[in-house]
Amino acid sequence: MKYHRFNLFKGVCALNLLARDATNAKEVAEAVGGHLAIGVMVKEFQDLKDAIVRVLEIKDAVGLVSVGLGAGDPSQWERVVEVAAATDPGHVNQVFPAAAYTVGYLKAKGLRENIVNALVSPSGRIGEVVISTGPRSEKSRPALVQAETAAAMLREVGVSSVKFFPAGGDSRMEEVKAMAQAAAKAGIPIFEPTGGIDEKNIGAVVSACVEAGCQVVVPHVYTAIVDKSTGLTSPAAAAALFRELKKVLG
Repeated sequence: MKYHRFNLFKGVCALNLLARDATNAKEVAEAVGGHLAIGVMVKEFQDLKDAIVRVLEIKDAVGLVSVGLGAGDPSQWERVVEVAAATDPGHVNQVFPAAAYTVGYLKAKGLRENIVNALVSPSGRIGEVVISTGPRSEKSRPALVQAETAAAMLREVGVSSVKFFPAGGDSRMEEVKAMAQAAAKAGIPIFEPTGGIDEKNIGAVVSACVEAGCQVVVPHVYTAIVDKSTGLTSPAAAAALFRELKKVLG
């Protein structure tokens, strides 16, 4: 898997942030030295054509877009595939049950340089994760599996990144470490902690993932740095996050 579409800080880390529009995306990208992907959530768009236009505008502005569900809504998984196939964004967020399908679909379209992640959730038990993150499976009894098994299943089908949500909070740090270590051991190079991450804990979260052996860490920080009155992501807040990364990565 090639990572050249990610501008990785120290070859290790890039932020995943939101932006209201292409102008805001450029401002945020400048604040973090271009070490980022900008998330576009398909749930925000009633018409997928509008989502496609937004992705292409932001892709033109910053080079790399992360197409996501929106509020973690698993019912959006198929719309994510459709938008990604139409835009070649570079990064795609997906629920665990649909991740393999997404990888295969994009490859069939000739889009072989998109990183597709698979969402797993903490179980409350160190070393076990919930993989039933799809629209139907999330409503059923949680499917708990060993972190190593989950990672092995994803490696088998060509998924190159694990997304762990929610990752913030001291109580989940050991679970984050265990899944990150399992992913690294399985040969999955990218780990994406998300949910509950901010300026105060991003350094600790990224450090834990690096120490676990992850080659690339992509922390997601979304609404925590968005001005609710304007919908704009704060470049100053993004810069503060980046300063914390510099402290732990040198």
